Amino acid sequence: APSPQEDPVLIRPFRGHTAAVTGVAFNTNAAGMVTCSVDRLLILWKLKTQCRAYRFSGHAEAVTSVEFSPDGQVLASASHDHTVRLWIPCIHGESSVLKGHTASVRSVSFSHDGNSVVSASNDKLVKIWSVCYQRLLFTLFQHTAWVRCAKFSPDGRIIASCAEDKSVNIWDTRNKICVSSFSDYEGFPTFVDFNPSGTCIASAGSDNTVKLWDIRMNKLLQDFKVHRAGVNCVSFHPSGNYLITASTDGTLKILDLLGERLIYTLHGHKGPVLCVAFSKGGENFASGGVDAEVLLWKTNFDTLDYEEVLEHNFRRTHIDDPPHLLDVYPRSSHFHDEKCKSVEVS
Repeated sequence: APSPQEDPVLIRPFRGHTAAVTGVAFNTNAAGMVTCSVDRLLILWKLKTQCRAYRFSGHAEAVTSVEFSPDGQVLASASHDHTVRLWIPCIHGESSVLKGHTASVRSVSFSHDGNSVVSASNDKLVKIWSVCYQRLLFTLFQHTAWVRCAKFSPDGRIIASCAEDKSVNIWDTRNKICVSSFSDYEGFPTFVDFNPSGTCIASAGSDNTVKLWDIRMNKLLQDFKVHRAGVNCVSFHPSGNYLITASTDGTLKILDLLGERLIYTLHGHKGPVLCVAFSKGGENFASGGVDAEVLLWKTNFDTLDYEEVLEHNFRRTHIDDPPHLLDVYPRSSHFHDEKCKSVEVS
């Protein structure tokens, strides 16, 4: 068995897209992975069976974002063609179109019950759609520039969104209002996601930073300045203790949030890395880039049994009140510039 601090390992590259890979997501059982690209296609890769892949075409322009529903029965994608599509991930690849945005859609994400998807668009709007009725439920208005990303919290009660107006907004999905807003950027936030317990969010910045915010205390917890170019995407490990980042500087970096430090820099892509995601169990992660390649990695660096961690997180979030942050204990908001080991991949 690998030691708790063994390097991540590149399992293999997946080649099939003919242009930049803009999104990647895993199915719940890690048997399937889906990617999307500027080439207008989605590709569903079967990881367990030898070299099976299905291409889905339907979008008229570049696809910007893709995600599996929690039960793995539906795919959602967003595109510059102003639409969101819902697909049945089978050989036929039928899809239905959700129309309502009036500009490029930059991000799409499912609620954890799988009943809704949230989309973010250059029309400055965040829209929430019913998956089963395939219609618009409501729209969130507040951003004053292109919205880059929007995500549901694990309990579905709030949505976090970020935009080129330099703000990260927190919305209450019941009364449909913006309840708080964070702004602390030289550039603007490009991507946002919740940690597994839903107590904090990470945002990636065009100003090369990765920031962690406590959404109960409304404060900046950690500010990592470890990349040499804009950060395009982040993904939390299911334990909540690690964050992986993808950057235009061509690297992926793994941050240890408990130790508040950078632990790995991964080289493998030729050119900017646009997307990254952990598998649902955390054993693998995948990344996609401008080089049109998808790289599948084995995590290796933390072999703890997560049942205990997840159970602890569940108890904390369902019983304790703020202001405790269960898996990040920062002493101050400060920059992290640390020497670290690189993992070169041939």
